[in-house]
Amino acid sequence: MTTAAVRSTESRSTESQTLIADSTHDLLTEADGVADPRRQQLLDEVIILNAPVARSIAARYRRKGVDSDDLEQVAYLGLVKAANGYRPDASTAFLAYAVPTIRGELKRYFRDCAWVVRPPRRVQEMQGSIAAAEPELTQQLGHLPTDQETADALGTDPGEVAEAASVRGCFNTLSLDAPAAADNGARLVDTVADSEQGYELVENVRTLAPAVSDLDDRDRQILALRFCGGLTQEEIGNELGVSQMQVSRLLRGILDRLRKDLTVPLDRPSPQS
Repeated sequence: MTTAAVRSTESRSTESQTLIADSTHDLLTEADGVADPRRQQLLDEVIILNAPVARSIAARYRRKGVDSDDLEQVAYLGLVKAANGYRPDASTAFLAYAVPTIRGELKRYFRDCAWVVRPPRRVQEMQGSIAAAEPELTQQLGHLPTDQETADALGTDPGEVAEAASVRGCFNTLSLDAPAAADNGARLVDTVADSEQGYELVENVRTLAPAVSDLDDRDRQILALRFCGGLTQEEIGNELGVSQMQVSRLLRGILDRLRKDLTVPLDRPSPQS
């Protein structure tokens, strides 16, 4: 695009903004002197005229873990509040009043509704101040501001800036199905440790060992073949030279004995010291 074309586009944009500003002022002036429902109709026209401004402000808060549609709805709410709260006799132009109102509504939404993990209030407010100041500082400095540079601009301590910046991830969470690394195809859920069952196994073995040691060799062999070797009762019978029915009866007796040895009767008197 040529320089002349750029200037022509900028000129048309400026003229359009001036027209919208004038129309907005006229609508608000008229609305100030009439009652509902006419007043509300005029304010609705103001909101429609300035809706692109609300969308533009909402777009600056994207990629912070909040859905774009939600951001726009909050921005529109701020615009509605601005239209209802503005007084035409004020020396401030409508947009000069509306823009801070919309930004304040968005910041309030992040502060109150967008946290997955809620940090202290002071940290939330500092994080909002950093988010508002960072774009302008980046433009001025030509690079992302350091904690010290941000603290100087906000008139606070670098430690508070670092603490507030650390909570940025609290606005959203990663799905456990998200990739854990770009090169191996693993998911985050694959890196989460399962509940440890080894401790329970060790405890069970230590509890069972004394009772098993009281069994004779044949009974211990039957237990080993059944629960360690995974043999069926028929296979155990073939191994020992007895019938499956005998194995079933022997196994039942062994297990009953173990249960009895491992069970402490509720009516057993506690030992006296």
